Amino acid sequence: MQVTLKLYASLADHLPAEARLTHRLPLDLPAGTTVAEVIAQQNLPPKLCHLVLVNGFYVAPAERVSHALQPDDELAIWPPIAGG
Repeated sequence: MQVTLKLYASLADHLPAEARLTHRLPLDLPAGTTVAEVIAQQNLPPKLCHLVLVNGFYVAPAERVSHALQPDDELAIWPPIAGG
């Protein structure tokens, strides 16, 4: 199944160079792949995966191991960001 991974701020450094301009990486994943599995497969530090959205809906940390992605989902992840 096709899923789009979107990484923002410092997490974009984990994308291939050609994907960094758009912050988007298409992924071909087996059916039933969870949010937590994508985070692990992409070598993203779990502590830096602060805000996780699937199709614009928040996925809480406790739900990431059970939330299975569906074809054409967009998985967007942001690290913690401090402002001032």
